[in-house]
Amino acid sequence: MTQREFPMNRLERIEDGALALLAVLGAVATLALMMHVAIDITLRNLANYPIPATFEVVTNYYMVSLAFIPLAWVEKSGGMVQVEILEGFLSPRMKRISDRMVSLISTLVYAVLAWVTLQVALRNAATGSYLMANSVRVLTWPAYWIPPVGFGLAALTTFIRLVSPTKDPRV
Repeated sequence: MTQREFPMNRLERIEDGALALLAVLGAVATLALMMHVAIDITLRNLANYPIPATFEVVTNYYMVSLAFIPLAWVEKSGGMVQVEILEGFLSPRMKRISDRMVSLISTLVYAVLAWVTLQVALRNAATGSYLMANSVRVLTWPAYWIPPVGFGLAALTTFIRLVSPTKDPRV
């Protein structure tokens, strides 16, 4: 094992562990969403007693989780939309260069998005943001931490693809 491979293996293990954790969190969020909505509908129709703030919890927690948690996994599996108009005309060397450029740009974009959403999360955590729904106080500041985690792990995934192009899922 060369010195270059050792840090990459460590980064890949961290990435794999984080992706496994996110898969579990995504599954929990999906199950919680289904149970929450099913119980709310059942109580609303049978007892005329809906769960307070269901809409707010669904939109601020469940939907945000389902949108941002899978980003890194989709990047790692090669599931993002790819437009390869010119790739058929490129030599294998130019394809590798193109793939690295795309990985570099993706890493930078995800890192900037992680940084910006982290600043928003820090501000909302400091102020303790919440909203009121039918006299129920719903804390919203914890949900603001989901996008920076999703973007950060997506940045790590594209960075690993940049420095270790053999990990490209299309190869």
